[in-house]
Amino acid sequence: MGFSLPLGFFFFGATVLWETVAACGYQSCPATKPDMLNVHLIPHTHDDVGWLKTVDQYFFGVRNDIQHAGVQYILDSVIPQLLADPSKRFIYVEVVFFARWWRLQTEDMRQAVRQLVAEGRLEFVNGGWCMNDEASVHYSAVIDQMSLGLQFLKETFGECGRPRVAWHIDPFGHSREQASLFAQMGYDGFFVGRIDYQDKAQREVLREMEQLWRASGSLNPPAADLFTGVLPNGYNPPMSLCWDQICSDNPIVDDDSDENNVKNIVAYFLGTAAAQAKHYRTNHIVMTMGSDFQYENALLWYKNMDKLIKHVNAQQLSGSRVNVLYSTPSCYLWELNKANLSWSVKYDDFFPYADGPHQFWTGYFTSRPALKRYERLSNNFLQVCNQLEVLAGARANLGPYGDANSSRLREAVGVAQHHDAVSGTAKQHVTNDYAKQLSAGWDACQTVISNALASISGNKENFMYCTYLNISVCPLTEASETFMVVVYNPLARAVGWNIRLPVNGTHYSVLAPGGQSVLNEVIPVSGFTQAVRRDRGGAINELVFQASVPPLGYTTYSVSRLHKKDPVRTRLLKRLQRQHETEQRSIQNEHLRVIFDSSTGLLKEIQNLDKSISLPVSQNFFWYNASTGDMENHQASGAYIFRPNNSEPFPIAKGAQAYHVKTQVVEEVYQNFSDWCSQVVRLYAGQPYVELEWTVGPIPIQDGLGKEIISRFETNLQTAGLFYTDSNGREILERRRDYRATWNLTQTEPVAGNYYPVNSRIYIKDKKVQLTVLTDRSQGGSSLFDGSLELMVHRRLLHDDERGVGEPLLEPGDYYNGLVVRGRHLILLDTTESSAQQHRLLAQQEFMAPQLVLAPGGGPPYLPGQDNLKQFSALHLALPSNVHLLTLAQWEPDSVLIRLEHQFERGESVNGSMPATVNLLSLFSSFNITSVQEMNLAANQKWEEMKRLIWQPAKGAAVWPSSDRSLDPTHIELQPMEIRTFLTHIQYQPKPGRGF
Repeated sequence: MGFSLPLGFFFFGATVLWETVAACGYQSCPATKPDMLNVHLIPHTHDDVGWLKTVDQYFFGVRNDIQHAGVQYILDSVIPQLLADPSKRFIYVEVVFFARWWRLQTEDMRQAVRQLVAEGRLEFVNGGWCMNDEASVHYSAVIDQMSLGLQFLKETFGECGRPRVAWHIDPFGHSREQASLFAQMGYDGFFVGRIDYQDKAQREVLREMEQLWRASGSLNPPAADLFTGVLPNGYNPPMSLCWDQICSDNPIVDDDSDENNVKNIVAYFLGTAAAQAKHYRTNHIVMTMGSDFQYENALLWYKNMDKLIKHVNAQQLSGSRVNVLYSTPSCYLWELNKANLSWSVKYDDFFPYADGPHQFWTGYFTSRPALKRYERLSNNFLQVCNQLEVLAGARANLGPYGDANSSRLREAVGVAQHHDAVSGTAKQHVTNDYAKQLSAGWDACQTVISNALASISGNKENFMYCTYLNISVCPLTEASETFMVVVYNPLARAVGWNIRLPVNGTHYSVLAPGGQSVLNEVIPVSGFTQAVRRDRGGAINELVFQASVPPLGYTTYSVSRLHKKDPVRTRLLKRLQRQHETEQRSIQNEHLRVIFDSSTGLLKEIQNLDKSISLPVSQNFFWYNASTGDMENHQASGAYIFRPNNSEPFPIAKGAQAYHVKTQVVEEVYQNFSDWCSQVVRLYAGQPYVELEWTVGPIPIQDGLGKEIISRFETNLQTAGLFYTDSNGREILERRRDYRATWNLTQTEPVAGNYYPVNSRIYIKDKKVQLTVLTDRSQGGSSLFDGSLELMVHRRLLHDDERGVGEPLLEPGDYYNGLVVRGRHLILLDTTESSAQQHRLLAQQEFMAPQLVLAPGGGPPYLPGQDNLKQFSALHLALPSNVHLLTLAQWEPDSVLIRLEHQFERGESVNGSMPATVNLLSLFSSFNITSVQEMNLAANQKWEEMKRLIWQPAKGAAVWPSSDRSLDPTHIELQPMEIRTFLTHIQYQPKPGRGF
């Protein structure tokens, strides 16, 4: 649906002339035989975007001593085979590799490939920048990386490049939110390769390898319904039928030779096909003919498949009812849809995944926690970069600090979503490369942000980005007498944010834009932080104050060091540094009181003063002894798999040495559990949550034991085996200990088999009270006994788990004696009825946190006579509290992408779950919107053209009438959990002395 103002008519999308004569999509599918078993051979390669080698190493084919793989040669080899024979087909997935290959091709080769795509013989499936993980990713990053790849395909191949099928054959379990996003992106079907071995066995018996996944409890069907199929062999070919150059299976010999094996192979194939068909419901089955980095010599595969097709189909003359053909996932899906069957409906997800009785892939929920945090921060920074790139226009890209754009960070964050990247399951040198690429993207976006802030504020400051603030390192604030702090808020609602800056003075003045004095305190840098940062900074104190920032805008604070002689204050700071208390203590603000045990120093109780709730809560750190394998099963804990050798973890300490810091701005209790584990329990003034800042590492391994560290909370809540985790940061799923909703579980690992991915939050509740823990990165979590919660925060292991990575999870850290990780958990205590309102908004605020930019101040005007704008908002009005501005980004050269989302589920909040409306045309103050086109979620297809295949759910599943969505940009209505995507043209508002 499109909308245009009278200013003019705009056309969205690429015009591709060859599409007018070609037949791509379902129209290009090969003929099948309705009275036979049709075996769809799918030639494919699975090309990891980094794993054992880096992305560059995989593409160019270097370091074959690690793994023989060269993606460029795969495409070089496959294309000639397709051009030589119209019957042949091939699918490709990872757009980051294809885009790089495409840039190296001649125009003749590009035109040939365009023709293959237009004929449907080279088919893109999935189509994201990579094949992302599903456990450790946030939905925002998933949408962005999918949109990045799909936009390349749209610009390059037009409509014929648009994938119809999602293809996640290698991720280690599958999330419900991922399926919901795919459905909203317009996909007709979803094929997966890995599900739990018990689940798969039952599905085969019941012939439920394919079904309809109802992937949202809030969106009206079929908006989030997605047909989902489980592939029979993961993504590998049937046993004995691998004909790649790295395979050892015999080729088909059909010559007059003693080696002739046609009869045996045909008989074997017919038997394999018949056995597989027993698990599926139609007269169509699929065989994935390929695997990791295969088809470097495509001739080997195609020559043998040609012979297989020829000799198997020849048996039809002798009464065989099997028909073999080259096909693609979408053509196979098309045949299933035409069968017009009703399909069983799935409502839960596919976590956790196990491929054997003691082999739960739940360790990677936490593996490489520093990379997981860096990925999360990078996506946060990317959203800030995207927004300011739009708000400042061309001056963000071509400004006083250099030329740059957001694309480098966008691509690096896209790569980081790969199922061996953010998952933490790549080799160490590959993990280092992921971080290196993210860092280069940060550099580019820092230039963009500096250009944008200079343009908007009117001052060319020497902007600086202190990326080590979490360990109190920032050269500018440590050394300068005066400096300015620009706090940019990417949320479309005003926020208060607590600022902590490393300083060496004892008194400071902090002034808001209007000259008002801002309450601040100076507290000592803790010994914990000094030990972690080592020689990277020298600040002895931290300046703490709360910033108030308008929606989608910034506030600039002026900070000056005061040279007061205050011996009382100096003595106080010294006392705080060495203060160790033994009596019962508590910290308190307007909303909460936190009580500690007088004998152990551990957390004892949390009180919500607003709601008169008091809950006994104890918290401590424990470690599981990582299994190295046993006599019955050799499975060890590793990067993928979590397997403790005992169900009971060991406490790091039975108590903590503690001291208390109390100021008007913040109250803190510092807990020291050991020389490698510490925590600060913190209450800022006005905050409705408790902050736990934990520091863990280097995990000791001198005793020869690998260790998996957890933070455990214990309460008296009667939870009946239930707990709740988020699905990729969006909808909440109920979990039940030792239970699976759709199959009978035989539990073999009582700890690992109950772990689930926690992307942003986990909670327990009874009928009245809810305790929620929010995370700052993806982690594994569970409730192993009633009233408890635990989150795994760090892992250090001495053995490989034999899943291919070939090295133990033994991260070196900065000083090569082991990785130290610092993170935060935010604790909410509220009534069950009102908790959603808190945890929804707080989780979004943590994910889209304000960005601090510092400068010494006193820079020259951006333009002669331009005023210094110390506070700015790009919105006329804040969005309603239940609406989130998910995306504001430059898209095509002359258009801007805007996504609005309702961030509450149906029925979870009295006020939050109400429908919301937004006037898009009057929302922004920095520009006018001149035209609007509503798109699907991935922005690669107009909303009104998104005609998905219709699937019939089995009896008993709710069927909803279809509804047409109209577009009135002055009245955008959002229902619970709905995301609406708009491609817009804008016209900047001229401002005096600035111009655009």
